[in-house]
Amino acid sequence: MTDWAKVVGGNVRRLRLQKKLTQEQLAFEAGLDLTYVGGIERGKRNPSLAVLVRIAKVFSIHPSKLLSD
Repeated sequence: MTDWAKVVGGNVRRLRLQKKLTQEQLAFEAGLDLTYVGGIERGKRNPSLAVLVRIAKVFSIHPSKLLSD
């Protein structure tokens, strides 16, 4: 069984590093709390669809890309 929280978290971290953003910058641009972003990246938080859309907008990607295994 796929751990989707880990998949999403890994993708968020990879994309954030590619854009050379800190967690704080990503959180600010997405309108999220810094600790929440950290929890997502560690696979400890289960973000809602609305949160995935906000993060995807920062990266200029379709939200489905965050679910790519």
